[in-house]
Amino acid sequence: MSQVKINENIRFLRKELGLTQDQFAQKLEIKRSLVGAYEEGRAEPRLELLQKMAALGGYSVDLLIGKDLSQMKPYEKKALQGKDVVVVTVDEHSRNNIELVPVRAAAGYLNGYADPEYIKELPRFKLPILKQGTYRAFEISGDSMLPILPGTIVVGEWVEDINSIKNGKPYILVTNREGIVFKRVFNYLQESGKLFLVSDNRQYAPYQIDGADVIELWSAKAYISVDFPDGQTSPEMSVEHLANVVMNLKQEIQTLKSQSIKKKPS
Repeated sequence: MSQVKINENIRFLRKELGLTQDQFAQKLEIKRSLVGAYEEGRAEPRLELLQKMAALGGYSVDLLIGKDLSQMKPYEKKALQGKDVVVVTVDEHSRNNIELVPVRAAAGYLNGYADPEYIKELPRFKLPILKQGTYRAFEISGDSMLPILPGTIVVGEWVEDINSIKNGKPYILVTNREGIVFKRVFNYLQESGKLFLVSDNRQYAPYQIDGADVIELWSAKAYISVDFPDGQTSPEMSVEHLANVVMNLKQEIQTLKSQSIKKKPS
């Protein structure tokens, strides 16, 4: 273990929580002097105490001792805090079910996605054609992803690491601000902390969201519909075309920012 890394992270964690050393000590049920010793690197907490500290901040112990918390970007922190946390139900053979989130349950899912009791109440089913994994199904509303029609059920596989997003692929995103959305995603997290969301229906303009706004991410793997789409997909819906759309949007945003800076009084 790196003594410096641990003591710096402990101090950062306490300040991030907005606690004094005395308040932090009370929550950990230890003496305040020990908190001071840990933050100054004069002593090293045992594993049980590290687990308590990590839990207070919503982190894992591995993150607390292995990452410089002060240097993490918001979307990285969000992704790592939520790592390995997804609530599922299993069948009598201990195999994961596919839970269905109907449109009428979309608002409730934003509050209940981490509640085992809520997840148990969702309809569930199996799709033998899918490989073993963690899946969830979402009923789609609106026509932004035509030819996939409103009412279609899209099955997504849980994405553990938001950084693994592949440009131009369709994903279901559960977000704080936008709710549940189904879009093609372009990953600019490393560059700007942003994701660009693009609809297959060109009547809908692409837009960007903060990576930190994403609660859950599911990679679309299959869809179920009682309606067959008419015609064939337009050549304009190619990944190359959509990538150009995103690049144009990025340039427009950068231009607007530059103009805004120039207009500010010196």
